[in-house]
Amino acid sequence: MKNSEINALTESEIVERIAAEQENLTKLRFAHAISPIENPNKIRETRRLVARLKTFLRAKQLAK
Repeated sequence: MKNSEINALTESEIVERIAAEQENLTKLRFAHAISPIENPNKIRETRRLVARLKTFLRAKQLAK
């Protein structure tokens, strides 16, 4: 997800997306712990996406 796409989202949409991505991250971590996943970089990408979403959410909250 690109920064321009994240910036176009509303606060509630960002919160929903954060929850979905955190759930996805948990599933990836469990899957990787059981047996190595095909692309372990997906864990890093997902973690960074969650951080980016949280940053945009905080920026929107401060802009109010």
